[in-house]
Amino acid sequence: METNLKKSPLVDPSALGLFGLTVVTLVASSQKLGFTQGTSFIIPWAIFLGAMAQLYAAHIDSKRENLFGTTVFAAFGLFWLGVAASWMTSLGVFGDAMAEAADPRQLGVAFVAYLAFSLVLTVAATQTNKVLLLDFIVIDLLFAGLVLSTLAGSHFGHLLAAYSELLVSLISFYAFSASILNGHFKRVLLPVGKPLNLFSGAGAADSAKARIPKVA
Repeated sequence: METNLKKSPLVDPSALGLFGLTVVTLVASSQKLGFTQGTSFIIPWAIFLGAMAQLYAAHIDSKRENLFGTTVFAAFGLFWLGVAASWMTSLGVFGDAMAEAADPRQLGVAFVAYLAFSLVLTVAATQTNKVLLLDFIVIDLLFAGLVLSTLAGSHFGHLLAAYSELLVSLISFYAFSASILNGHFKRVLLPVGKPLNLFSGAGAADSAKARIPKVA
């Protein structure tokens, strides 16, 4: 998630962060779609791929003075830690009393907050590339489905979340592949599309320009 960086010896961590998102959403969507059951074996992937991989990517992007990449990877890494802890609570890991007192609507409120956050990122993603922008649009749909299913018990919301999450995994895998292959071979093997630049004023392109990968 490049954004007008100073020359840095640090490697772009986008591929790792995107692969982490790919794996955790694939595993989580398998449960929502009914291919697998329960959340016990999703938790390790949520912690290590959903959280740690993206938090590490955020750490590197922070050192590279990349505001967008740092914010995105850190926020979603922490999101998966929160979700994993919520699942662990419901499974009684922290005691039966906590499991019995858990109100899933509180998780729904957190989804509302992340939906608003994701919408802001979607606007920012218009300065990145078309693949990443599409990924954020689908993430918006995912959070909308999670809000509907958690707060309203909507079956439509559950299906929207399930299929959106699977689509997020597929798009993120393409973005990961483009990031590592284009960056490694220094040429475009997988196109990601130029940024839309919808909100760029005169002279704003240089300060807000963002691409993933470097070779767009």
